[in-house]
Amino acid sequence: MKEGKAFLKSKMKWVGLVGLVLSVFSLFVHFLLARFTEDGFSEYQSSITIFSWRPVFEATDLSRTSPLYRRLWGPVGQLESLHPHANPKGYYADPSAQSNGYIFVRIQGGFHEIRSSICDVVAVSRFLNCTLVVPEIQQTTSKKGISSQFKSFAYLYNEETFMAALAKDVNIVKTLPKSLKSARRNKEIPVFRVPYAASPYYYLHNVLPILIKHSVVELVVSDGGCLQAILPSDLEEYQSLRCRVAFHALRFRQDVQDLATNILHRLRAPGRPFIAFDPGMTRDALAYHGCSELFQDVHAELIQHRRAWMRKRGIIKGQLSVNSAKQRLKGSCPLTPEEVGILLRAYGYSWDTIIYVSGGEVFGGQRTLIPLHGLFENVVDRTSLSTSWELSRIYGREANLDESYPRAPPSAQVETKLDAWKNSGPRPRPLPPPPARPKTYNIEGWWGWVAESDNEPESTVVELRTNAHKLLWEAIDYTVAVEADVFIPGFDRDGKGHPNFASLVMGHRLYQSAASKTYRPDRKEVVRLLDQIHSHIYHANHSWLTSIRRHMRSSLIDGLIKASNKSKSSSFLSHPVPECSCLGPNPSETLSNASTPSVHLQVHAALDVVHRCPVWMDGEKNLSSNEKDNEEDIDENDPSSSRLFLQHTGSHDAGGEDINLKEESQFEDQEEDGGD
Repeated sequence: MKEGKAFLKSKMKWVGLVGLVLSVFSLFVHFLLARFTEDGFSEYQSSITIFSWRPVFEATDLSRTSPLYRRLWGPVGQLESLHPHANPKGYYADPSAQSNGYIFVRIQGGFHEIRSSICDVVAVSRFLNCTLVVPEIQQTTSKKGISSQFKSFAYLYNEETFMAALAKDVNIVKTLPKSLKSARRNKEIPVFRVPYAASPYYYLHNVLPILIKHSVVELVVSDGGCLQAILPSDLEEYQSLRCRVAFHALRFRQDVQDLATNILHRLRAPGRPFIAFDPGMTRDALAYHGCSELFQDVHAELIQHRRAWMRKRGIIKGQLSVNSAKQRLKGSCPLTPEEVGILLRAYGYSWDTIIYVSGGEVFGGQRTLIPLHGLFENVVDRTSLSTSWELSRIYGREANLDESYPRAPPSAQVETKLDAWKNSGPRPRPLPPPPARPKTYNIEGWWGWVAESDNEPESTVVELRTNAHKLLWEAIDYTVAVEADVFIPGFDRDGKGHPNFASLVMGHRLYQSAASKTYRPDRKEVVRLLDQIHSHIYHANHSWLTSIRRHMRSSLIDGLIKASNKSKSSSFLSHPVPECSCLGPNPSETLSNASTPSVHLQVHAALDVVHRCPVWMDGEKNLSSNEKDNEEDIDENDPSSSRLFLQHTGSHDAGGEDINLKEESQFEDQEEDGGD
């Protein structure tokens, strides 16, 4: 009996041991799968992750065939005949095997400046018949704390795709030959700090002779563009080359592109269209344009401090103190997120519309976006549609910088105060001052140094790393904004007065899908309309709402035409029409409305689009009916286009009944035909 019990215990021990071994083996296999099958693990990680976004929608959804849906989300009929066409329009020779030398480029600046500069550099390289070394992005080169897994250009863009896509345009190499490498290391090669929007003849008369003499030159581009936006007519093919670079050759690094695609899928998962909104409220832009009084707190002082710093370096020529109210009335200040939200609600977008906030960080933090969250339930960004694991994965392997963070000052010891009081001698006698604490700055808020110095503090290692991460964040936002159903900017200028991130997005959308809805509101007119009902802005009357709708609708075309005169002179990529577009089959040919052809012709003439699309492109995008061109006329008289301006959610009472607390004004569009 005892032997049987001992045998049973021994058997149970072996079973337990085998189970333990199998458990360890299972964990080992899972770690191997996670290590060597990152894509599968990523999908598994995403499937079990609970994102912070909880979409809330009305029970009913708009029919895609309804006039209101077509007005809010449908294509712009007058632009449907515009198609992307960046191929050479005439004879175009391959790059010569005998080049004049090498051009090595260092690019400084933010995302939109880097993207514009790369396109200009490629055009300059072909113009000078030289070999281009893959450009170096300064933010990601030799900076402590940034992953060494990726080289400079490859940190943001796909290097192989870039070289392959431009093989018939420019000779491109990854690095300089060894002999020239040593010369650059010894600073023996000529360096040109290229001015902003330089003329082609600047390179022809200044750079080319030195290039031929030394076989290599180094260009430093720091202002977001090294070639003038509008080129002479005999250089028109270089404009098409810029488009091929920006819209075809510049592809983001694969894992960055994959994350952007995943975010797009999550945005579209509810089965509803979405709006991308770029606030454009950066500290530099607010300081440059004198808009500090948009903030009635310490942020106004921070903006003024930055403006003083910019004046000291010659970036700003105007006065330090600027009347922000006048700047706002002139349309020189960004529209706040609240103002953009009011525009969208007044136009007819419901409270449950999905709005994706793009373009990096908003100066003032999430507090600035609170009014927008109050107007729309589903306001999201990349952080609410991705996990920290997914974001950290695109950064690569980075060193731990915990020790670099400023430490909290030591707290005063109670015992020290008691001893000082006991040994202070005859009373009354004041206590000695407390020991000096080490000076620390709150880098995130700038409060520590703003009152002590006119200079900006040196960037910390953490800030340098964050600046590099911002390039990846804006790459994700750029992809989402270009693919959005609707895009609206809060501002279209950066901290140097040049077109910003939103301008590049609008230019890409104009090239890729010209008919997609891209609002370009006139800020001066919007401010005038908002000031009319400032005291009762959330209880607008019918005539005001009609004026807002008329302006928003006209901004689709009139804003585009104004951009051709305003933005294009500063940045070609913000308005690549007509050089990179062609006219497809005229929709008016199939329409019975006699007034429509003249409308289309007027728009095409205003945009100066004259090139007809090649025969092989005909029939790719045909209009099936005249509904799209008549959508405004249908919407004017359709009662279903009436939309609530503001809407509040209901609550349940004790009896379980759903009490509806909607208190808004309803109205119908009764605008005149042709009001656009």
